[in-house]
Amino acid sequence: MLYRFVSVMMLSGICLLSGLTSAGQTNNAFSAQQAVDYAMKNSVQVKNALLDIQIQKQSNREFTAIAYPQLNGSIGGTYYFDIPTTTLPDFISPAVYGVLVNNGVKDGNGNPIAFPPGGFGSVPARFGTKWNVNGGVDFSQILFDGQVFIGLKARSAALQLATLSSEVTKEQIKANVYKLYYQLVVGKQQATSIDANITRFEKLLSDTKEIYNNGFVEKLDVDKVQVQLNNLKTEKEKINYQLEMGNAALKFLLNMPQTETLTLTDSLNADELEKLSLTDSVDYNNRKEYQQLNKAIVLNQFNVKRYKLSALPSLVSYATYSKNAQRNRFDFFETGDWFTTALVGVKMSVPIFDGNARNARIQKAKLELNKVKNTQSMLTQSIDMEVANSRNKIKSAIATLKNQKENVGLAEKVYNTTRLKYEQGLGSNMEIYNAETDLKMAQNNYYGALYDAIIAKIDFQKAVGLLN
Repeated sequence: MLYRFVSVMMLSGICLLSGLTSAGQTNNAFSAQQAVDYAMKNSVQVKNALLDIQIQKQSNREFTAIAYPQLNGSIGGTYYFDIPTTTLPDFISPAVYGVLVNNGVKDGNGNPIAFPPGGFGSVPARFGTKWNVNGGVDFSQILFDGQVFIGLKARSAALQLATLSSEVTKEQIKANVYKLYYQLVVGKQQATSIDANITRFEKLLSDTKEIYNNGFVEKLDVDKVQVQLNNLKTEKEKINYQLEMGNAALKFLLNMPQTETLTLTDSLNADELEKLSLTDSVDYNNRKEYQQLNKAIVLNQFNVKRYKLSALPSLVSYATYSKNAQRNRFDFFETGDWFTTALVGVKMSVPIFDGNARNARIQKAKLELNKVKNTQSMLTQSIDMEVANSRNKIKSAIATLKNQKENVGLAEKVYNTTRLKYEQGLGSNMEIYNAETDLKMAQNNYYGALYDAIIAKIDFQKAVGLLN
């Protein structure tokens, strides 16, 4: 059981948290439920999950704004170093030539004036002023857009999905807190058993020394007992170190400052575990992950509808009001004309042909919907497997727990009887060592079964969605 305990205690980053000062410590005495409540308020993962809900709310507000009237103002100014030149058809020369031709006017050679065979060409002209300033307000309002309306309907589902995602995170944190908490409780009980073993061997060492002083045993027998006692004390030091690391790991999981102390007040009652009732019915809707996928299916269905409605025309109303002025010098704040432009209109956009892009988007959305449905189907099978495995593990652990509990009692009885025989000179120290080894093995097996039972219980409650 010890190696399993150590593997869970060694969470990443814990070693970085050692060596902190204990000045001004806050003492926290928590039951398992209080530890969970603390984590629900302080865990970084939970805080971020709650922030995701707020982010989704703001995303909903952002999307809702699309359906509201849009009002934008603008102002701009232009200065022309050179006013643009425009070429115009020569409309002056034809009129002049027309008069001359009609009046029979002759040129200097006595020939009648006629229209040029190549035409009159064009003349350059400049229009406008060097300074131009304009300002105005633009208004628009969506009257109908199928995609926008579907998006508005999907807001509630999107917020519920974010909420369920936070609940899934909470469930995971909750299960981890319970597991680590009770692993520490089991470790403390194991340390208590080692203390009892140390007390037994200290008494045995004292008795063996007394027997040695009376000449009934050799010095080697005293040394052997001393070695066993030292081994137990070393084991106790290891357990204490592991408990300290586990305590730091639990505080890390709770997001509790390492400078604060954390005392665990709950204990484990093997009799309560043995009486644990296991429900045979499984309601998938109790699992937050299943609810999450249900909501994801709804959102994907909205997505399919959104792309289908993109085939419908969209209707937008708009209005513009602006003023502009032209000057050859910058005197806009003085007297002068400002010209007004005002208009209102309605625009309908009718999709005609988009190269089948819309159809591709619809098919893609349907495929994504099928993926989510497949994931949900796989989740139900996973839940069934989790429930079955944890149920079998509980049954096995409880059966083992009963046997090992009985074995611990028998091993203690054998040890006490063997020690009494040894003290009376009727047994050997080898029998003492064997009895002590059997007792330690029985104790370790008992705590291993106790550990397996509580973890299986937590896994079962999580699997059926009833972890409180």
